[in-house]
Amino acid sequence: MANIESPITKRGQQEVQTELESLIRNDREEIKQAISEARALGDLSENAEYQYAKEKQSHIEGRISHLQGILATSRVIEIGKINSQKIVFGATVTLFDAAKDTTLTYQIVGNDEADINKGRVSFLSPLGKALMGKEEGDEVIVKAPKGDIEYEVESFEFIE
Repeated sequence: MANIESPITKRGQQEVQTELESLIRNDREEIKQAISEARALGDLSENAEYQYAKEKQSHIEGRISHLQGILATSRVIEIGKINSQKIVFGATVTLFDAAKDTTLTYQIVGNDEADINKGRVSFLSPLGKALMGKEEGDEVIVKAPKGDIEYEVESFEFIE
């Protein structure tokens, strides 16, 4: 299987790196201590603290592995250097939703850094796919489970 690079913003890479370092330095060390203390309590087969600590250790190690994979297979896109007349990865897009009479702003980011609550949508999401290649003033129709949602692109910019 070929390694396919996934785009990620510099901020997204830094967030992944920060979480990874915290898991390795803090969480991994804390769980080692918890396992050691639980082991000291005796019979491991009926030791709930030990079982819980081992499960938590497994979760932490899985997350560490996942984050290392993200860093190993991602390619940082420097948003500030993009010069495009169309919406591409990294663009911060302002949309108008006529049905709700609201304005929304989203940045198009990598799949692993998407967070709708922070205004970040994946370039692979229905909205991200619909926005790619559009220009100011274009109508965008997003295929959603509850039906089509229509937006108008008010503006977009490339800011880190």
